Amino acid sequence: MKVGVHVVTFEPPGGPTALGPVLVALGRAADDAGVANLSLMDHHLQLDMLGGADRPMLEGYTTLGFLAAANATAELQLLCTGVTYRHPGLLTKIVSTLDVLSGGRAVLGLGAAWYEREHRALGVPFPPLA
Repeated sequence: MKVGVHVVTFEPPGGPTALGPVLVALGRAADDAGVANLSLMDHHLQLDMLGGADRPMLEGYTTLGFLAAANATAELQLLCTGVTYRHPGLLTKIVSTLDVLSGGRAVLGLGAAWYEREHRALGVPFPPLA
């Protein structure tokens, strides 16, 4: 059995200045424990069920790049990359860069990017769901 860790909140004890060291510790602990996959959400605002838009949320691919430096073995992925958040060519460049710098550990999954509030907040066009 392979085990993965999915990170959904970014509010460590000690506040924002503690976040970098906490993520480094997470990456190293995942290596030590044999965790096979580290994932995050592809959201730019925190989900309502996890405290809402006023709660901290990091950009996913930047955070995965940071984790890649602290972890040598786990696959790295956004659980589902929203297809509307990044131009396809830019997304290809982002994920391939993560893959090269992490030694081939990037995983790409694509999804609908359903969170309309997030699109409106960032000025990203929200296509009809049909």
